[in-house]
Amino acid sequence: MFSAPVVVAACFALASTWAAANFLFRKTPWGAKGKHCVVTGGSAGLGLALAVLLAKEGAHVHIVARNQERLAAALRDVEAARQSPDQVFKTYSYALDSAKEAEACLDAVSAASGGRCPDALFLCAGKSRPGFWVERTEEELRECMEETYWVQAWPALAASKRMVRSGVHGKLVFTSSVLGYFSMVGYSPYSPGKFAVRGLAEALQSEFLLYGISVHIAFPGTIFSPGFAEENKVKPKITLRLEETDVGSAPAAVAAHVLRGVRNGRFHITYDFIGNVFRCSSRGSSPGNGGLVDQVYVMIGMIGLPLWRRDVDKEVRKHTEEHYDYLRSKGLVQS
Repeated sequence: MFSAPVVVAACFALASTWAAANFLFRKTPWGAKGKHCVVTGGSAGLGLALAVLLAKEGAHVHIVARNQERLAAALRDVEAARQSPDQVFKTYSYALDSAKEAEACLDAVSAASGGRCPDALFLCAGKSRPGFWVERTEEELRECMEETYWVQAWPALAASKRMVRSGVHGKLVFTSSVLGYFSMVGYSPYSPGKFAVRGLAEALQSEFLLYGISVHIAFPGTIFSPGFAEENKVKPKITLRLEETDVGSAPAAVAAHVLRGVRNGRFHITYDFIGNVFRCSSRGSSPGNGGLVDQVYVMIGMIGLPLWRRDVDKEVRKHTEEHYDYLRSKGLVQS
């Protein structure tokens, strides 16, 4: 009988052969040059990094965010990446968790693009509010869904209507999170919206085959952005403890991975070992990325993920006494 190392080595050899063949016969990659690209949440973090990268590739870049001061600073960064005097760079201040605001935003973008709708919409707007479920109010939970799901769904609706009406074979690029594949303590206010974004992308990936519109969804892990620094200020201690060994990435590195996935026609875009294991272990019937390579990640997930979850749950249970002290300090349980 073959030993386990031999089997794993054979799997990786087959996967490498498949990947090489796929590289030789894949379709022509998508190019951003000359395309009108809208980036929501484009004033900081991943959104800003994508806007700069798109500018470097020769795209016309339209940045949407709320804060005018940050938009002005972001525009300077994008201008520094200009490749041609013909490129159009614009900023827009809209609250995209409103359908009316999203419609007005797309109207403004189209007007600045000579009446044409965008060729690609990169949906990076969003906010994380970690915490415990029993602390949340109705208002807070509704705000969390607005900041994670609706802030992407409304502009996607406005843009896709225009693409269909104009016959533009455009792109919608959603941003979920690795927490759109799984979740854990501390993320009950946040991860439902990221799961919902995934559900929307799954449905649209199928539906938009009717129109020639491509749908992509990225599942980044930790990104060292201003938003991450803010969420850590309110993140539960147990969540911070579980994330102590988490290896994050700079926004520019993640943006490069996302744009590479879009360029190569990936539906689910993951870029690191953990993301690929979770993607392959929970993708259901979603289009895969790597045939035999994906199967290797599935095998790793079958063994590794239950062990990882066992350790996480063990740490959560050890936190019980400290957690109840916290709840008493908030008046959420009787002394």
